[in-house]
Amino acid sequence: MKTILILIAAAVVAGCSQGDAKQNDAKSDGKDAALLVSAVDVALRDVPVSLEAVGRAEGSREVQVRARVTGILERQTFNEGDTVKAGAPLFRIERAPFEIELAQARGVLAQEQSRQGLAKQELERLKSLADRRAISQKEADQAEATAQQSVALVHIAEARVRQAELNLSYTAVDAPIGGITGRAMQSVGSLVAPNNDSAVLTTLIRADPLWIRFALSEAEFARLRSGAIKVHEVRLELADGSVFQPIGKINFSGSSVDPATGTVQMRAEVANPKLELLPGQYLKVRVVSGTQRAIVVPQTAVAQNQAGRFVWVAAEGKATQRQIRAGDWLSGDWVVLEGLKPGDTVILDNLARLRPGAPVQLKKNG
Repeated sequence: MKTILILIAAAVVAGCSQGDAKQNDAKSDGKDAALLVSAVDVALRDVPVSLEAVGRAEGSREVQVRARVTGILERQTFNEGDTVKAGAPLFRIERAPFEIELAQARGVLAQEQSRQGLAKQELERLKSLADRRAISQKEADQAEATAQQSVALVHIAEARVRQAELNLSYTAVDAPIGGITGRAMQSVGSLVAPNNDSAVLTTLIRADPLWIRFALSEAEFARLRSGAIKVHEVRLELADGSVFQPIGKINFSGSSVDPATGTVQMRAEVANPKLELLPGQYLKVRVVSGTQRAIVVPQTAVAQNQAGRFVWVAAEGKATQRQIRAGDWLSGDWVVLEGLKPGDTVILDNLARLRPGAPVQLKKNG
């Protein structure tokens, strides 16, 4: 019985030894196995120098259409939201009171012109009598003063006629510019006046061309000013990620830094013939200022740790971590300013499984 037990124990010990040996072999094989990764050899290429900001669209001209005389609003001759040309009729204010005022002013002018003629004749008659010493010089002087007063009164009457004609013309409220009409602020039948809240009748916005307001930091503005290229392209990106065409240009840059935000105000102008962009719309603005030579790597190859952004580089069959200084985005890729040199092999996938010095087998993508 003892012999049988000894044989069984020996068999168990031998089996365990063989299992341990197999496990050690498997570990040794796993340690030496290289991880298959995709990689790309990087090179210098021309990339645009660009600055990004968030901008807000506004009309290149925005006008309040106001009543300039007091009266009853008789007609509205447009539909809200219509696109109108400069000079198009928008509102009509009651004309009758101003026609009466004009008729009265013309009557006063005719009266003063008649008095002027009489005063002129009287002056000529008395002047000839004074020359013959038939009357005193004082009477002749008074006649001359009366004639001059008549001339002044005629000028005043003519000005009142002109004012009455102007007031009558203000009853026709036309579009001062071409653009998109806003909401009608006053209803037909309302009494409007130029000196209170009822003066604003509607708004007009010229949306072609459109202006885009945005701001750049002091450092970004300095980069923009220091460049050799003075005509900067402005490209707009919509909320869905699509790029708006055509390309715009900067037409204004601020002359001071906002102390509250540390930014400089900028404005771009972009053609908007189809009115695809609306005033008030927020857009991503990219200001392109020439090109530079730089290395570009896919966004998936860039990771981040406490020291900043880094990539994995394959060298002599092993993975090496390399810290980089990234610049701008370029169609989903990172522009690398420092940390890589032409010819470096950047690993693109299996980044989570990599460790410094880990063996890798490359599957080149380009």
